[in-house]
Amino acid sequence: MSHFAHLSEENYLKALFKLSSKQVKKVNNIALAKELDLNPATVLEMVRKLSDRKMVQLMPDKTIHLTEKGRKKALLTIRKHRLWEVFLVDKLNYQWSEVHELAEQLEHIESEDLVNRLDAFLGFPASDPHGDPIPDKNGKLTQVQLIPLKEVELGKTYIVQSFAETADSFLDYLSKVDIRPAIKIKILDRNEYDQSLIVVINKKQLHLSEKVAKNILVKP
Repeated sequence: MSHFAHLSEENYLKALFKLSSKQVKKVNNIALAKELDLNPATVLEMVRKLSDRKMVQLMPDKTIHLTEKGRKKALLTIRKHRLWEVFLVDKLNYQWSEVHELAEQLEHIESEDLVNRLDAFLGFPASDPHGDPIPDKNGKLTQVQLIPLKEVELGKTYIVQSFAETADSFLDYLSKVDIRPAIKIKILDRNEYDQSLIVVINKKQLHLSEKVAKNILVKP
């Protein structure tokens, strides 16, 4: 398999895992094309190739399911991505808001031995700098039940765990307003017109748009 095909395959499998983790009701060709920002016809061609390689299963209702083989490959790619993010932040002093795109490139290194050595070198971290859990070398992923900030109750305090959006521009915004994993956030008010929120972080009030609030994942 060429490097480009290998890279593309991993991106598709990772996107499918992400969609299924979000509990998207119908993970089909259209949903996958939207997630990858690609033409549906291009996506369908690749999905057929993945089906031939037993990575995915095309169902009669046109939904796409990861096989066990495909899920294992997706989790390995996610493992590599999140470990490289930890390395970039902890060892190379990058900011947590600027490592996603770099990790997107590094996640396609194929050596599992290198990844396992990296994991050991970092002290077997449980989560990446964005609060997302890191799969272990056997593909086990510990999931935490999280709530989008836009859906929480008023007057209560929550702990920021991770983020549904990973674009560097979004993470840079969060860094500027001091929103990061493990920080406490109290919900003061919700604007009925646009569903924006007034919150308190470190004794400072902050106005968050609905778009921002739906991409911040919290736990009680």
